[in-house]
Amino acid sequence: MRAIAIILGLLCAAAAITYFVVPADSLPSFLPGYEAGLTRIRMKHGIVAAVVAVVLFAFAWYRGR
Repeated sequence: MRAIAIILGLLCAAAAITYFVVPADSLPSFLPGYEAGLTRIRMKHGIVAAVVAVVLFAFAWYRGR
């Protein structure tokens, strides 16, 4: 369970970084928030992904104690 939480946390952290750095029209099409012609970043998607990553890492830390 701990390893799964860590892996999912890493995936969410990578998605958060992608949302903060890449404009919406350059996002991979499999990520939610992709929109052709939109040059702004998806801040809310990035914040949610970062919060989920922190929660998953906290859960993994708690399970490992």
